[in-house]
Amino acid sequence: MRRNSSRHNNHQVDEENPYWISFSDIMAGLLVIFILAAVVLILELTQKRAQWDEAIEQIAKAEQVRKDILREVEQELNSKNIPVTVSDNHTVLRIPEQALTFRQGSFDIPSDNYHQAIVIEIGNALYKAITKDQRWEYLDTIFIEGHTDKVPYRNKDIKGNWGLSTFRAISLWNFWNNNMAEESVLESIKNHSGNKLFSVSGYAQTRPIPCSNHSEDINDIGLCPLGPLPAKESHTKNRRIDIRVTVKKPSVEYMQNQKQIIENAQDK
Repeated sequence: MRRNSSRHNNHQVDEENPYWISFSDIMAGLLVIFILAAVVLILELTQKRAQWDEAIEQIAKAEQVRKDILREVEQELNSKNIPVTVSDNHTVLRIPEQALTFRQGSFDIPSDNYHQAIVIEIGNALYKAITKDQRWEYLDTIFIEGHTDKVPYRNKDIKGNWGLSTFRAISLWNFWNNNMAEESVLESIKNHSGNKLFSVSGYAQTRPIPCSNHSEDINDIGLCPLGPLPAKESHTKNRRIDIRVTVKKPSVEYMQNQKQIIENAQDK
């Protein structure tokens, strides 16, 4: 009688608790949830890694495009006996005094046909290299940088050497846009975001060429074994224009965010 009563009570409990789940069922359910969460995490991590790798690849591609542009411009101009050089770790096209220089205290492009023809050749080479294969898509800004020697320029209206160097950059920019062929005007080129690609800047005497008489490296025997250049030569070489090419890069916030997401996912 007791056994029958016990069976009857168990049957009654089952009927009164239709949602009763055994321990094994609970564990099976948790296991399924864990597996699904792991799959989602793996997919998310894979996606973020792919995005990170893509960003790194874009940076590498942009850096290569910059090197190609400057190398091609240098080679083309050198083949025409225009002695430009690439410096600053393949980021700057330096136009030496043999190709373009300025008189002391002047920001005007030389008026003789020889130097003006050289300036046009430089502009044409830049346009050709930048527009080839739509390379501008990898660029952010190309700065026309003006420089001066260390002799103070005492003109309050032009703000001394800072203004003088900036006006030199502006003079070159205006000369290019006023004298180059209409189909190759540099002003028409835009960068990856649709903004004007070119800009101008001035550095006064703050970025002298190596081994000039006010450069910080003149005491470096390895770099300047003959010591500083003579004063006159130093002044002439520093009255120059540099063309600095900068490339587009993922924003710092984007890169940091992607890195943090990956690290957080790895910690889970």
